[in-house]
Amino acid sequence: MNDAADRLPRVAYFSMEIALDPAVPTYSGGLGVLAGDMLQSAADLAVALIGVTLVSRQGYFRQEIAGGMQVERPEPWEPARFAEPVAAKVPLDMGGRRVWVGAWRYLVTSRSDGAPPVPVLLLDTDLPENAPEDRRLTDFLYGGDERYRLRQEMVLGIAGVRMLAALGVQVTRYHLNEGHAALLALELLRMRCAAAQSPAAPEALAAVRRQCVFTTHTPVPAGHDQFAYPLALAELGSMVQEPLLRTLAGDERLNMTRLALSLSGWVNGVAQRHAETASGMFPGYTVHAIGNGVHPWTWASDAHRLLYARHVPHWCHEPERLMMANRIALPEIAAAHAAAKRLLLERAAEFPGGAALRPERCTLGFARRMTAYKRPELLFADLERLRRIAGRYPLQVLLAGKAHPHDLEGKREIERLLGFAQQLGAELPVVFLPGYGLELARLMVAGVDVWLNTPQRPLEASGTSGMKAALNGVPSLSVLDGWWIEGCAEGVTGWAVGGQGPEDSGADALSLYSKLEEQVLPLFYQRPAQWTELTRSTIAHNGSFFNSHRMVRRYVLEAYAR
Repeated sequence: MNDAADRLPRVAYFSMEIALDPAVPTYSGGLGVLAGDMLQSAADLAVALIGVTLVSRQGYFRQEIAGGMQVERPEPWEPARFAEPVAAKVPLDMGGRRVWVGAWRYLVTSRSDGAPPVPVLLLDTDLPENAPEDRRLTDFLYGGDERYRLRQEMVLGIAGVRMLAALGVQVTRYHLNEGHAALLALELLRMRCAAAQSPAAPEALAAVRRQCVFTTHTPVPAGHDQFAYPLALAELGSMVQEPLLRTLAGDERLNMTRLALSLSGWVNGVAQRHAETASGMFPGYTVHAIGNGVHPWTWASDAHRLLYARHVPHWCHEPERLMMANRIALPEIAAAHAAAKRLLLERAAEFPGGAALRPERCTLGFARRMTAYKRPELLFADLERLRRIAGRYPLQVLLAGKAHPHDLEGKREIERLLGFAQQLGAELPVVFLPGYGLELARLMVAGVDVWLNTPQRPLEASGTSGMKAALNGVPSLSVLDGWWIEGCAEGVTGWAVGGQGPEDSGADALSLYSKLEEQVLPLFYQRPAQWTELTRSTIAHNGSFFNSHRMVRRYVLEAYAR
């Protein structure tokens, strides 16, 4: 990383997880997949950006289903197969001892001719200079106890800034993707104060804020990391004075989201409703709304890539051109979906119950992180009614998703879903596909007929799986939260479940069943041409807009160039 191109001014994008490749398990779910899409669009658009994350040598975990329960297995990978080591190591003092941090460089290649790749630094403490316990700090994504998590965030934020400096990368903006990266702003403040040989002054704080952009992703309290001050001060040592840290990060606990808010000049929510919710959670801060998007090439099925290449020139670079999808003949739209559905059902047939699935049946897809507020059980709230619906209109369901190893309720959600599948049996085939990741997700978002999403309002900050489905002409049947408030055109891009008021699972379940029985399934089975028109309009309206090219362009113009 010593050539002239690497020394150009850049935006440094810090994220605890980034999805880079199906064989590189440095992500757990939506946050990491979004980060990967962002970097891929930055490469396509030739945006001078560099990613910073952890190497996560043991991955997140590989999911298996045994005895009706989720079982977690390590998912190790070898960085040397995909990345090259960089010629720098930086020191990090934590808990009164010295830890050395190295890095690997992974290149995100561009689909634009002549555009340079976007480098990603994978920070690594597995170095011979370190004590055995410190060599494991970058092994497991979101692993370990509170101390392990804090030390990982020190590696990401503090060592990440030092690594960029050691490599001579000139950074003009630091983008914090969620609060895990907040300590980078504290390191920038420490550097400015050290250079001025003075404690933090208003000018130093203002300078750091000019450099930092922060995207918050969740209104769920558990999504905002917090650490007890005795632990935080013991690990951070003298890099910051306690009164200042409490002023910036909250008096009772070190709240990483509040620290990022305090030291960032631009704060962003990931949908219009989320920005409003975040403003209510953290009054006194201006929260903008650059909505999330998904990478067009990555998430379009092979059949849809070919379809768009024939009818929508340059759709990869200018996905807004997909507005012209309404000009594509309906038989071609239907054929592309049929090809995607065939691939999905072939994969599903490899798992228990999957051989019973039929291509002519309407297929609902639900794939989310398995946790209580996502309400994965809502579809199964009334099994008798669901059976009656399936008796009138043949129906089958594909489910997927991982529960965090420490989320016992999320694991129980998976057990209950598997129990519902047994109870429904051949009347309504329900198949759970283990190992949800990039490859399986790409098959599911393109191959199902309807994308189901049932979160508890207002806890869905954005949600991007429905955007991926829309890119492939799959309409959503979704609760009005997150991006779907902006993307839902009733009967044009899909259907709303419930209203926008407070969460009411009983009312939402009734709404879900009514929409299925009275609108979705009759349209699918009785008016196939109109159904295909709906899938085509889903591409034109939502596939053309909810993409990461638009997202990156807005970040460049509104957040980075301020």
